[in-house]
Amino acid sequence: MSSPTRTTVPASARFARLPSLTGMRFFAAFLVFLFHSTLPPYTPFTGGSAESVTTVVSKAGWLGVGFFFVLSGFVLTWSARPGDKPRQFLRRRIVKIYPNHVVTFVIAMVLFAWATNTWKQGLPNFFLLHTWIPDPKTFQSVNPPSWSLSVEIIFYLCFPWLHRAIQRIRPERLWMWVGVLAAFVILVPAIAYAALPDTPTMPLGFKTSVLQYWFVWQLPPFRIAEFAVGILMARIVMTGRWINFPVVPALLLVAVAYVAELLWVPWLFGMSAVTLVPIALLIAAMATTDISGGRSILRNRVCVWLGEISFAFYLVHDITVHVFVDRFDLSPVHSFPVAAGLLALEVAISVFFSWLLYISVERPMMNRFGRTRPPLPAGTATGTGGTEPGSKPAEAARAS
Repeated sequence: MSSPTRTTVPASARFARLPSLTGMRFFAAFLVFLFHSTLPPYTPFTGGSAESVTTVVSKAGWLGVGFFFVLSGFVLTWSARPGDKPRQFLRRRIVKIYPNHVVTFVIAMVLFAWATNTWKQGLPNFFLLHTWIPDPKTFQSVNPPSWSLSVEIIFYLCFPWLHRAIQRIRPERLWMWVGVLAAFVILVPAIAYAALPDTPTMPLGFKTSVLQYWFVWQLPPFRIAEFAVGILMARIVMTGRWINFPVVPALLLVAVAYVAELLWVPWLFGMSAVTLVPIALLIAAMATTDISGGRSILRNRVCVWLGEISFAFYLVHDITVHVFVDRFDLSPVHSFPVAAGLLALEVAISVFFSWLLYISVERPMMNRFGRTRPPLPAGTATGTGGTEPGSKPAEAARAS
């Protein structure tokens, strides 16, 4: 039997930009927006329409977050440079996420969060420690999507060690470790169902208890497995162990896994366990498409620009949704077209303010404090188009 066809990545391509991955980020962030904007009481739809829309996008937030966690490991590995010190790396990552977090924290607090959050809930949020506390009023406090930044900080602290450890794995064993970590991600909800109480239940109609939800979805040590899968997938591509799996079948596999989450999979297993491997395959397939110069609609200027502002969009969109509902009382409405138009308006406003946040806070801070990167090795190609992952704007955006 002949061996499978593999993509070999030349050394000169290993620091190339991957604009399609940048372009994918906004679509993942948009899934998170759909999830948040259609949850009761924030959905603009009513009656049967509300129930149908909420059901269809009820796992979209999980899919978007899972994508970002795997992508984060992939792009940080892809863009890692020899001689990059952990302290420099951590400083760049903090400069990337913390200024945006502080600005959106203050905006959310001024606009609405002051009325429902105590200082004991808001203070851990401000310092990105809130996901460690198993209380919905704390880990969903102020600007709820910020919980994932608390997880990302742990990723960044662990990355230098994880990266070194995974670099020591022999290339022929990388796929095996992807399987091991995927099995671990499946094991976590099984442990939660078996060992943790099923009451009190989570708010917003989530079919799980508070402790089960926190254990599976919020606790950083268990989310590191998804981040590590991203690191492994980058190593698989870089070492020529990637088996050419086309983008379209990978995308279809993600869709099938999502439908399985909606229809057949127990609730906790439907958060990330089912979609992890399809997401990993899709990210690697998209990356190798860019490396080989294959056709990709995600490399156009609009998609790349949206990807660049997607982190800001992720932090801004839920504020927009809250303001629409709490301040202007624009939800719910009774006509499906009007409700859909309201969502489109929320997206447009979120994109506009995301762009403002990006050009006034994120990009200036990265330009001023986030560019202490060692020079590339002599003769290394930097690629063309898009944005370099892990450098200024192409590192993974966050989702909730």
